[in-house]
Amino acid sequence: MAGRPRGVGDDVILRAAVEVIGRDGPAGFTLAAVAGEVGLVPGTVVQRFGSKRGLLLALAERSARDAGDLATRTRADHGSALAALTALAVRTTGALDSPARYANHLAFLCADLADPELHAHALAVHRAQGAAYAELLAEAAAAGELRAGTDPAALAATVQAVVAGAGLTWALDRDGTLARRLEREIAAVLAPHTDGRTTSREDV
Repeated sequence: MAGRPRGVGDDVILRAAVEVIGRDGPAGFTLAAVAGEVGLVPGTVVQRFGSKRGLLLALAERSARDAGDLATRTRADHGSALAALTALAVRTTGALDSPARYANHLAFLCADLADPELHAHALAVHRAQGAAYAELLAEAAAAGELRAGTDPAALAATVQAVVAGAGLTWALDRDGTLARRLEREIAAVLAPHTDGRTTSREDV
């Protein structure tokens, strides 16, 4: 393992942190667990981030920074703005692929709400996602994918609320996958604004 820590960048450590958060939850989230995930000693993670809270702040900062980039990449992968909208919601929740992982990430979000610095980053992510939904819906309206008179900003706020609520409902009833649930619920929200047209699974 000699020499390996030098090649482990901060992004690798932050991805490992996401894995530990989802797998082990707040009780199991330690610098030692994150370090072990990538073959480092805990002292190396301490040198990079200072503390567990420092690591969480770095992860929150990266999440806020990456939210817009994810939207841009997702739009480039899809032929229509509405297909990209659904795909973005699915990709945003990609780490929440089991009810247990959803619960663990939700526990960290609840902690973020009580911490002013972490809350600021969580709010930045929330706003970036809302802006991305609004931009995609405005594009869809301009392209004729939405009925005339649809308010993209208002519809984006509804979509964002539905995405959050669908995740919690799915974690409770555990019917199917979160991705399928999101696709179904977003299609239901969009249907009155699209003459019943929905995006296909293949396009998502």
